[in-house]
Amino acid sequence: MTHAQQQDDYREDVLGPGYEVRTLPLRPDDEGEVVATLIRSTVPGGSRRAVLYVHGFVDYFFQTHLADAWHDAGFDFYAVDLRKYGRSLREHQTPNYITSLEDYDEELDEAARIIREDEGHDVLVVMGHSTGGLATSLWAHRRRGRGIVDALVLNSPWFDLNASLFQRTVGTAAVHRIGTLRPRTVVGRLGTSYGHYLHRETGGEWDYSLTWKPHGGFPVVAAWLAGVRRGHAELSRGLAIDCPVLVACSDATSNPAKEPARVSSTDVVLDVAHIARRAPGLGRLVTVVRIAGGIHDLTLSPEPARSTFFTELARWQEAYVPASLDR
Repeated sequence: MTHAQQQDDYREDVLGPGYEVRTLPLRPDDEGEVVATLIRSTVPGGSRRAVLYVHGFVDYFFQTHLADAWHDAGFDFYAVDLRKYGRSLREHQTPNYITSLEDYDEELDEAARIIREDEGHDVLVVMGHSTGGLATSLWAHRRRGRGIVDALVLNSPWFDLNASLFQRTVGTAAVHRIGTLRPRTVVGRLGTSYGHYLHRETGGEWDYSLTWKPHGGFPVVAAWLAGVRRGHAELSRGLAIDCPVLVACSDATSNPAKEPARVSSTDVVLDVAHIARRAPGLGRLVTVVRIAGGIHDLTLSPEPARSTFFTELARWQEAYVPASLDR
């Protein structure tokens, strides 16, 4: 694919005025055509510093208040809907399906190239949530020494399986075998408590597409989970990310089936102890912040946890994100 073939005009996004999108054509896979989607905020600013946001599993970009916070801090804002997620999902595709987290390098590389080369930004902060936090950590490690990522922000990154030791060891070995023989075999499903808590139709604070982010998620299939577990194993051996890293997560985990009242003040998706334990192995300069009362997506936490997260994010970026040439 030539550079000219990769170009696509921006058009108005589903979020309406203030947001534009362009399609990023990618190499096809065994299901056919593959694309990603780059979203940008059009709020006037003209900063030489930019943020690229990468969503998590069963997710897509809709958090406009996150873009506002970065604008207020002096950054232009971009997000990417990864292949087979959100705006990038096509009818012929298995939702969210990949077999290796390295597959995402293609769209992350192209998004970074557009932001830096085509649109003239000389500082790039990458922000990943949950599975996006795992994928961007591994990508930043692979791209170290190239001056692509100037700072990395991880919002409740998925660093290990939130399961028993048996499931994380014997269960993982079984998933690898199944993933090789029958890659699209369903091996798990997400609970609905977190989605019900978030969404406006079920009493939550947030409005988003239930087609792209359904309460019960999409089926967890074997080859996808095996790819994630290979990523977990690589991360557990230690990475060498060469830029400052902020790792933020809640101060507590709970099981919504056993403690439904805590869904509004804890991470009910991941074990935050895993996050805190593995964070120091990301690189030489890692800051860990625990947000009291935070939920899995800290940007969607109820107050005051949400404001606490944004305050800590602002403090960290003032200290660690490089100034751009326009300052």
